[in-house]
Amino acid sequence: MDTDSLGFLLSDVSRLLRRTFQQRMESSELTFVQARVLVNVSRYEGIRQVDLAELLELQPIALVHLIDQLADSGLVERRVDPTDRRAYQLFLTPAAAPHLAAIKQIGAAIQVEMLHGLNKQQADLVLSSLRIVRNNLASR
Repeated sequence: MDTDSLGFLLSDVSRLLRRTFQQRMESSELTFVQARVLVNVSRYEGIRQVDLAELLELQPIALVHLIDQLADSGLVERRVDPTDRRAYQLFLTPAAAPHLAAIKQIGAAIQVEMLHGLNKQQADLVLSSLRIVRNNLASR
């Protein structure tokens, strides 16, 4: 089996990236998973909990626990979905901004490390190629 196939390489890079990010988050009050939820609420503000669970590939009950923690910390709020009273939409609070800034800073530093040894043209090519790969898979 070819462990340098695209699938294996992407899997390895993803695993190493998560591990590195998690290590950098150790000094934060947020766990890696909480940070992941917070970032995705910022990307899709107003998303329903059930849709966020699907996006993050989490069981809805596991996400409820994470959202409870973030809400108790004052970082997100639930609002009743105007189209479905049984569902909740998720929104950031102003207190989330410094946490998102720290997450962004950590991500930027890791990206510099990941792309070390590549010139700007090579780095741009890696990023644009991965966007195409993502879009190809997302359109299926």
